[in-house]
Amino acid sequence: MNRYILFVIILIISGIYLYGKQTSENQYIESFILNDSITDDTWKEKLTDSCGIPIPAVNIALNGYYTLKSKNLLKKDSLLTIIDFSKPSTKERFFVLDLKNKEIVIKTLVAHGKNSGVNIAEDFSNNRHSWKSSLGFYITNETYSGKHGYSLRLDGMSEGLNDNARKRAIVIHGADYVSQNFIKHHGRLGRSFGCPALPNDEVAEAIDLIKNGSCLFIYHPSLIPISKSDLEKLP
Repeated sequence: MNRYILFVIILIISGIYLYGKQTSENQYIESFILNDSITDDTWKEKLTDSCGIPIPAVNIALNGYYTLKSKNLLKKDSLLTIIDFSKPSTKERFFVLDLKNKEIVIKTLVAHGKNSGVNIAEDFSNNRHSWKSSLGFYITNETYSGKHGYSLRLDGMSEGLNDNARKRAIVIHGADYVSQNFIKHHGRLGRSFGCPALPNDEVAEAIDLIKNGSCLFIYHPSLIPISKSDLEKLP
């Protein structure tokens, strides 16, 4: 009888402990989600109204960002960069977001690959020598000085979409064909060999801000719908 009572007591204590532990974990998860920008509709509306970023792009970008963050892959987790290729090249499509302070830090022009389209990017590839842009999630890495000057290497994190980025030398760099003056004379931006090229007078500031471990997402409506299995492919 004593053994039976002792067994029941152990079960009750274990149940209370496990329930408390699970409740604590759930409260932590709920608190994390509720207090973060992913649930802030006002912030999302600001991004849509001020930048014209489509809500699906914001949602996918934030979901991927949190997936990478949860796996401790982001050394610089306060920033998220979104490149919105649903817009023509004549519009600002490069946005650096400060998620902690909910601010738009940088908003500027960005070029797409020459074989992705003329003024509007419509075709994308992960293949070498395609001269096309690649969609999906990237993590920014190291800087270097090359033929395009100060540049930033990118590691593609979306399997099948951009994981050849380093082999393709897809980097952020400056270019004289990314400017309002070029648009004035040609009606569009110039195009790269697949790199997201920025204005020469803004590239250094952007690179210094997002380098070494922040999340970058290149969006196009062709990514919709993105499935849960697509997000699970992130390393």
